Amino acid sequence: MTLDLDARRNFGSHGQLFSCHALSVLEERYGFALETRPYCLRVLLENVLRNVGVNDIGEEDVRRLVAWSPAADQIIPVPFHPARVLMQDYTGIPTLVDLAAMRDAMVARGRDAGDVNPQIPVDLVIDHSLIVDEAGHAGAMSLNLVHEFRRNSERYQLAKWAQSAFEGIRVVPPGKGILHQVNIEHIATLVRTQRQADGTLLAYPDTMVGTDSHSTMVNGIGVLGWGVGGIEAEAAMLGLPLVVPLGRIVGVRLTGMVREGVTATDIVLTLTQRLRAVGVVDAFVEFYGPSAGRLSVADRATLANMSPEFGSTCGFFPIDRATIDYLELTGRSPDHVRLVEAYAKQQNLWRDDAAPEPEYSRVVEFDLGAVEPSVAGPRRPQDRVALPQVADNFRSQMKSEPKGVGDGVDNGSVVLAAITSCTNTSNPAVMIGAGLLARKAVQRGLTSKPWVKTSLTPGSRVVSGYLEATGLQTDLDRLGFQVAGYGCATCGGNSGQLDPKIEEEIVSRQAVAVAVLSGNRNFEARIHPLAKANYLMSPPLVIAYAIAGTVDIDLTNDPVGTDPDGRPVFLKDIWPSSQEILDLLSQAVTPELFRKYYADLFTGDAVWNALEASRGQLFPWQPASTYIRRPPYFDDYSDRPDAVSTIEGARPLLLLGDSITTDHISPVGDIAASSPAGLLLSSHQVTQRDFNAYGSRRANHEVMVRGTFANIRLRNEMVPGVEGGVTRHVPSGDVLPIFDAAIRYADDGVPLVIVAGREYGCGSSRDWAAKGTRLLGVRAVMAESFERIHRSNLIAMGVLPLQFPDGVTRATLGLDGSERIDLEGFDAWTTPGETLTARITRADGSVQTVEMRGRLDTANELKVWRAGGILPFVFRRLLENGAQSEGRADVA
Repeated sequence: MTLDLDARRNFGSHGQLFSCHALSVLEERYGFALETRPYCLRVLLENVLRNVGVNDIGEEDVRRLVAWSPAADQIIPVPFHPARVLMQDYTGIPTLVDLAAMRDAMVARGRDAGDVNPQIPVDLVIDHSLIVDEAGHAGAMSLNLVHEFRRNSERYQLAKWAQSAFEGIRVVPPGKGILHQVNIEHIATLVRTQRQADGTLLAYPDTMVGTDSHSTMVNGIGVLGWGVGGIEAEAAMLGLPLVVPLGRIVGVRLTGMVREGVTATDIVLTLTQRLRAVGVVDAFVEFYGPSAGRLSVADRATLANMSPEFGSTCGFFPIDRATIDYLELTGRSPDHVRLVEAYAKQQNLWRDDAAPEPEYSRVVEFDLGAVEPSVAGPRRPQDRVALPQVADNFRSQMKSEPKGVGDGVDNGSVVLAAITSCTNTSNPAVMIGAGLLARKAVQRGLTSKPWVKTSLTPGSRVVSGYLEATGLQTDLDRLGFQVAGYGCATCGGNSGQLDPKIEEEIVSRQAVAVAVLSGNRNFEARIHPLAKANYLMSPPLVIAYAIAGTVDIDLTNDPVGTDPDGRPVFLKDIWPSSQEILDLLSQAVTPELFRKYYADLFTGDAVWNALEASRGQLFPWQPASTYIRRPPYFDDYSDRPDAVSTIEGARPLLLLGDSITTDHISPVGDIAASSPAGLLLSSHQVTQRDFNAYGSRRANHEVMVRGTFANIRLRNEMVPGVEGGVTRHVPSGDVLPIFDAAIRYADDGVPLVIVAGREYGCGSSRDWAAKGTRLLGVRAVMAESFERIHRSNLIAMGVLPLQFPDGVTRATLGLDGSERIDLEGFDAWTTPGETLTARITRADGSVQTVEMRGRLDTANELKVWRAGGILPFVFRRLLENGAQSEGRADVA
């Protein structure tokens, strides 16, 4: 009997019999104490155990994971089968386009289109296309939805086609909320079941991957999951395991009590700063300790949401009593809630204060009582600033101070204030706190400054339900925070245009304008191109700064405004107490509210239902479309399993510094008319009004490759003193748009590399940061360090990530971009993490060599890269065996 069958045990819940793959069997067989292992490792153990016999997984994989040691410095490749995939539309629709192209390629080889079909459930939530064109008035939401459908109907038709053409894909139409908030409030089950051939119900953990970096939010309710690129998600959909490199598991031990006036946002910004300093990139993070149980699940979800900002794979909170209370609060069925508790206790996945503390690779002590009111900025989420220091931070970081222009926009003026993002709108405490602050401000006669664009875009309709029930939405409306829609909006860069007069003032006065938002990212040029400084903060603080109209203020000592009688009003005068918040929360946030708003989650409105979509097995590509083009990834498909060719005479396309984000590489927001992407659209008779955002054009590779590295704040050291998407062509010396330079190199048959500093690819799990890189002709990225998701995405597109040795940088090598680079030795690689020689020939003919480590950290990554990327790798598997011949992945 195989190990997976031998480990099956029965247990009961709400009068029913269930079976599970008992982790206790592994304790008996391998002689270890499960209670000493981190909870996230226990979930991974169950996953591998349950899939023994599927996709070549064997007992040796279980044995390796059992042998994980907190003291060991090793990487364990974990073949992980997520139970489901969660997608947002910016990444999800291009994923569907890839699958449609794969179906075409399959049919072209005489196979059935149905051979390409998800083997696990897939949920696509359309939430990223909302642009805040209209804000600050009662009709904003309706008008924004009209604009959204006008711009995106073609993309939405493709989503509707996929829902009918593929089995197991569900689509949440626009206007229902943000995927991560919808996930924790409704979609996530914590425990899934599957009917077995013998009629029994097999129970197993709800695990997932999502095509968005903040998919980690679901770890706050006890579901293990993280963000991946869409191309990795495609492999998971088609039944293949994602091989996860498991090394360090860092325990964050929570102690102390949260102080009065401190929000979950303050906690997560402080934690982000701390964990970035500690260094948890690529690590699994798990929260525990005497204060873990004191945090509400909504607070936990806020912390877990920003795991990408820590740099970790996830931030896991085990299931406990608070989790069960949250499931009940959010309207889950009583029988299912009982199953979750029974299963967690049966499998030793239940955390309580009496349980022994697990052993971790490293323990980080975090005192909740030491957290103070904070913001983060002006450019990175890990750059926390204590509230009294914001004005000094702005002046020092932006090298700017107000000029004293009087009314209107000045340096430090807040021009955009957005309550946005699942990070915070999923948390009733901070949202009710914001409403109460608005109420008190209105009662004192305060208003938002006229130059501030204000907006509210909650992550679910439940938020509007309790804000309306308490009357707080009326107070928010009085300050200009009317609901502008339900979606990511400003947090994802879709803040829309400012008032033309305000934009003119910013430009004419050369003002360093500011955006404040309750989001999770504030990278340069992400929020709005005219907001050079961007600060993350709690929803109540967003309102306070909208009233103040500037960040050149100490909100702890200076008045936020004056009442109609000229008396100063301070933040402490309008800040609600925790008891006031709790009183309203307990009255207004109810299970009935969640059941009401989630009853029609997958049902669209009349506009959605009127969209016509094809119902065939193959997608009907439209030659004139500027939104959806068949991608070229299968055009040069080769049956050779090794698609790697030599890299000789490569030129650096870009020479970049530290913390280059995926926003720098694959920008969001508006498409400039003069950019290569804008010129392409204009040549197809698309008016600038209808350019839409880059994110909405991700299913058109011709637009997206032209937008790669087109960020207006990109600093390429090959063109010193210049910001934007340009580079210097070598040997001509011409300064060109990056796309134009890449085309010239391609015409000359010259391969390309990118040279960069530390933390290359931090930010969102953006496929196009890797896809665009590959389509520009880049064969390798040479950097001091990489962020996890982008490194994986580069490999998935066949681009080689290479890491400099410690102490060696582009600066120590004296690189200026004029060099020729040969990469020698990778043809002999047989194991992960091997090195190669980079031979650098300078313009004067001198030669220098440096040994670089290939960041192919697992055997699977080496195989995928050698295959030319994950798409040809998966396609070859489907052609040879079919997705199901090696054992079909679980479907619930």
